[in-house]
Amino acid sequence: MGNSIKDLSHPPGRSHFATTHWSIVIAAGRTSSPESQKAMGELCGLYWYPLYAYSRRRGHDATQAADLTQGFFARLLEQRIVRGADPKLGKFRSYLLGAFKHFLSHEWARANAQKRGGGKKLVPLDVQDAEARYSVEPSHDVTADRLFDRQWALTVLELALEDLGRQYAKDGKEEIFRLLKPFLSGGTGADYRAAGASLGLGEGAVRVVVHRMRKRYRDLLREQILRTVESPEQVDEEIQHLFEAIGA
Repeated sequence: MGNSIKDLSHPPGRSHFATTHWSIVIAAGRTSSPESQKAMGELCGLYWYPLYAYSRRRGHDATQAADLTQGFFARLLEQRIVRGADPKLGKFRSYLLGAFKHFLSHEWARANAQKRGGGKKLVPLDVQDAEARYSVEPSHDVTADRLFDRQWALTVLELALEDLGRQYAKDGKEEIFRLLKPFLSGGTGADYRAAGASLGLGEGAVRVVVHRMRKRYRDLLREQILRTVESPEQVDEEIQHLFEAIGA
C-alpha cells in the first residue's frame, strides 16, 4: 500500500494547524462577532451535505431536509448551541451529528421551516444538486449514521484534493494536476505512458511526479482531518474510521 492514499504515515508540520474546526466552534460560542459567525458559517457550508443526506435517510423529503439543515445552522449560531461544545468530548464530526440529532428530535415535531430558519439562508444549499447526489447514494444496508460518515469522509477527501489543486495552480501546473489527478487512486503502465506522452515525459518520470503528488495529497488529507479532531493522536484513528466509512 506504499503508493496508496491510505498510507498516511507521514505527518506534516504543525504550522499548518493554527486554525482548527474546534477553535472556530469555541470562538463562536464565546463571541457574537461578525468574524466568528462568518467563520462558523463557512465551516457549516463545508459540511452541509452529510447532514442533508442524514436527514433524507431518516425519511424527510428534499424540501424538509433542506429546511432542517438550514434551521439547524441558524439555531447553531443564533441560540449559541456551540457554547456547550467541548473538544475533549470527541471529534467535530461526532459533535455536529449529535447536535443535529438533538435538533431533529426536539424541533421537527413542533416547529415549521420558517420558525426554524427564521427565513435566513446561512448556507447556500442547492437542493437540486443535493438530490442529484442523493439519488446515487447506496441504499442497501446503509443507515442514516453510516451515510453521514460516508459523506463526511468523501467531503474531507474532496477538500484535500481541492487544496492540492490550488497548490498546483499556484505553481502554474494546472495541466499536470488535471492529467495526473486520476493516478492518486492507481493506474496501469499504459496509463502512465499515455500521460507521459501528453506531458512530454517518460513513464518513469511520470511515476516520480505521481509519487510526489500522492505524498502531498496524504499530507493535505492529514491536515484536513487534524482540523476536525482534538489532538494529533486522534488523526490515525479518524483516518481508519473514514476509509472504513467509504469502504476503501
